[in-house]
Amino acid sequence: MRSQIFEQDPLYQTKLGAAYVADSLDMLRQLEDNSVNLVITSPPFALLRVKDYGNKEQHEYIDWLAEFAKLVHQKLTSDGSFVIDLGGAYQKGVPVRSLYNYRVLIKFVDEIGFHLAEEFFWHNPSKLPSPIEWVNKRKIRAKDSVNTVWWLSKTEWPKADVTKVLTEYSDRMKKLIKDPEAFYTPAKRPSGHDIGSTFGRDNGGAIPSNLLQISNSEATSKYLKLCKEFGIKAHPARFPTKLPEFFIRMLTEPNDLVVDIFAGSNTTGYVCEAEERRWLAFEQMPEYLSASVFRFMQDESVETIKRVYQDLISRDGKQRANKRIKSKIQQHLTSPLLP
Repeated sequence: MRSQIFEQDPLYQTKLGAAYVADSLDMLRQLEDNSVNLVITSPPFALLRVKDYGNKEQHEYIDWLAEFAKLVHQKLTSDGSFVIDLGGAYQKGVPVRSLYNYRVLIKFVDEIGFHLAEEFFWHNPSKLPSPIEWVNKRKIRAKDSVNTVWWLSKTEWPKADVTKVLTEYSDRMKKLIKDPEAFYTPAKRPSGHDIGSTFGRDNGGAIPSNLLQISNSEATSKYLKLCKEFGIKAHPARFPTKLPEFFIRMLTEPNDLVVDIFAGSNTTGYVCEAEERRWLAFEQMPEYLSASVFRFMQDESVETIKRVYQDLISRDGKQRANKRIKSKIQQHLTSPLLP
């Protein structure tokens, strides 16, 4: 990734991107204005319990996150997008939901100038019942398994192509396409929808809804296996690959620039590499970003990966690691995403 010049060297780089252990505010300031096509990220949530990866108190959270959003707005191209995943939370000590994620949205739109292109909801069916007090113990609330995902844009007309993220047709729709006359007659429905003869045409897939059902269980991934083998704590709040993949495919084109300002284990960079997008990843915690290199070395031996990881976490070994990673990743990058 040579098109952007920063004051510091990346922790590692690939043929399309670079990962930096750095303060995202500092890195965003160094980017050219109007140069980024998509910023997609999942910041530390405004939770009541402090997590290892760091999170702000709810009353501080909105203003803190707005500082990043102001810079993101400056750096986006005129047709660029900002996609931000925010989990829900409860108010302290009572079974009442916090409105912080909605206040974030309103602040970003009313004060910073973003437009809400569309709201999405990510349903994680594999999420464990929480919070424990209200769901498991007292059994007075349902489990929280949906995150709000705000798709924000710099102008009213962001670049987007939903045909890049079509979903599989239902069995009924497949039968309808095969024999339209057996299943429906073109007519105006009571709802007012005018169902024409083109309804049964095969368009390659169905239009997705804004409810994204994506399980966040990757127990068999090489990233987790290597973390376990090396005795490393995996990032506790990882993106499932299909979440950034959906927005990267819909909102960008090959060679566009995608930035993740809270990269964590760098799922975003990994998806971008597979989708032929340029990428930048910013993360303050070196142990998480160092382990993220596992995603990019799927075909290497465990011994080689371990040497690279040890170089990365050693300050004196960073330069040696960059040279080794550059050759290894570019030669052996796995093209398909892991399941």
